[in-house]
Amino acid sequence: NVGGTRTLLEAAQAAGVRKVVHLSSSAIYGAPAMNPVHEATAPAPGEAYGRAKLAAEQVCLEYRGAGLDVTIVRPRTILGHGRLGIMQILFEWIRRGAAVPVLGGGGNRYQFVHADDLADACVAASARAGGTEYNIGAADFGTMLEALRGLVRHAGTGSRIVSLPMAPMEAAMRAASALGVSPLGPYHALMYGRSLWFDIGKARRELGFRPRYGNVAMLCQSYDWYLAHRLEVL
Repeated sequence: NVGGTRTLLEAAQAAGVRKVVHLSSSAIYGAPAMNPVHEATAPAPGEAYGRAKLAAEQVCLEYRGAGLDVTIVRPRTILGHGRLGIMQILFEWIRRGAAVPVLGGGGNRYQFVHADDLADACVAASARAGGTEYNIGAADFGTMLEALRGLVRHAGTGSRIVSLPMAPMEAAMRAASALGVSPLGPYHALMYGRSLWFDIGKARRELGFRPRYGNVAMLCQSYDWYLAHRLEVL
């Protein structure tokens, strides 16, 4: 994340590139004390990935100060056709009709972003001169429980949502991740039961950003894509 970003920006500067759009991450904010998160919210990454993405942003600022036009885009958790990663585990549970866990009742507000909406934001950012930062996420979102209920209802496989106590489950996930025996990374353990959502007002005003997908719609589309391509990705 850091060395590769520096290599790319060095090459861009040497080649006289007019504009660079750097894709960062909401992980730079860690588990924020307050929501919504704005571009000016102080970063506070809570694990190695978030710290690496923040360090990459600092490299971008270094090159911006040297005259390279760099805009930083920070997306929320990305979904959409072809986007699996940790979501593949959730989709497989639901395909099999297994129980789906939420932490502490699932009342935490959680925002996703569709890959197509993110791409639109990046293209718009590339056309706007002047380095700045944009937080990008869905406009239509609610709690984790609401999102999972919508997906389970769409799938119709008999899966049910089960609430687990937050504190002991978080401790167990962190321990399993540290031992390398869990598919969940430290960021997943940190954020699954916590709220994080962006104020996307700046992107709306300056980029004309109008996200087309809400949480439930993009989860359902991602799940349907997984069902259609499951044998290819196993």
